[in-house]
Amino acid sequence: MTKPSLLIVSFSDIANDARVKKQIGLFAEKYRVTTCGRGPAIREDVEHIQLSAAGSRAGAIGQAICLRMHAWRAAFLFEPEVKQARRLLKGRSFDVAIANDVESVVVAAEAAGYDRTLSDLHEYWPGLHDQNPSWVKLRRPFYNWMIRRYVARAGAAITVSQAIADRYLREFGIACNVVHNATPKHDLSPTAVGANIRIVHSGGTQPNRQPEVMMRAVANSSAPVSMDMYLTGQGTEYARTLIKLADELGDRVTILPPKPYDELIAALNQYDVGIHILPPTNTNNVLALPNKLFDYVQARLAVVAGPTPDIQHRVEEFDLGVITDGFDEADVQRAVDALTPAAVTEWKHNAHRAAQVLNAEYELPVLRDAIDGLLKARR
Repeated sequence: MTKPSLLIVSFSDIANDARVKKQIGLFAEKYRVTTCGRGPAIREDVEHIQLSAAGSRAGAIGQAICLRMHAWRAAFLFEPEVKQARRLLKGRSFDVAIANDVESVVVAAEAAGYDRTLSDLHEYWPGLHDQNPSWVKLRRPFYNWMIRRYVARAGAAITVSQAIADRYLREFGIACNVVHNATPKHDLSPTAVGANIRIVHSGGTQPNRQPEVMMRAVANSSAPVSMDMYLTGQGTEYARTLIKLADELGDRVTILPPKPYDELIAALNQYDVGIHILPPTNTNNVLALPNKLFDYVQARLAVVAGPTPDIQHRVEEFDLGVITDGFDEADVQRAVDALTPAAVTEWKHNAHRAAQVLNAEYELPVLRDAIDGLLKARR
């Protein structure tokens, strides 16, 4: 019996996109999966259509003019990856499809039909960079238009947190199932906590996440702590300022190259506390429930996190660690100052229990059922 065909479109480097990799792993046995995105193929048994991220300067200028004129349809035609994916997929058809970006819904739907396309919205797109007034003026209306015109027509939708799902339903009438950015289950145990409490952070170097707050809080703490940071995007000017700051703060804070995702959880397991302070610099940050929390749980770490609502709910529900009073340096330092080996040990054991529930295997059946449902409806 021929397997049904599934197209997964993502305008990202798929090899480094944990959520997309989980989608591929979930469906590769039951479906004939084809991926379309940046970077090389990640599995020999999965066809891959490779995109480049490059767009022309003339195209960027043309789109900017269209955005200022509120000519949304014309602006959309300038999206370089949409143009490239449409060309490479022309004439192809699939039984079902998953679109992992707002822009890619059209690409997926042209190959499978809107009623057989699942839109994985990931983030809250209208609030992605709304700390930037020019983005709010030009880009947010464009995203709102794409969501209403294309995403709302998809046969199913999912996103990463209940808070984001609530906003899509309230503002756009889109009912999203929630599939958390959970980490695959790892068979690990908590490591022993020594006199020096080892803190770790893995993430990016985006200025709106303000990692320097965590760095200064740890460096100035009265507790016996140190912190390693596995940071992506170290080639930027902002990243260079973080590296310089780490040197200035002394040997308590060390910036290391990022770990490949397949190696990350085992590396994190050697630490005691995972820290993630996500300041509410934009709406998407306020609504976030990032994969870092699930990474830390699977690594059997205690957690120090800021009072981002969905993160706070999970930390308190499973008693995983401490929530700071706020997002500034003094708030974070107070939480770090209060860390003790005994408390951290208890939280690590709580993470060990929570890891049986807070994992991808527990979450992904929601996505599997949604895709299977679209396929059955087609038949």
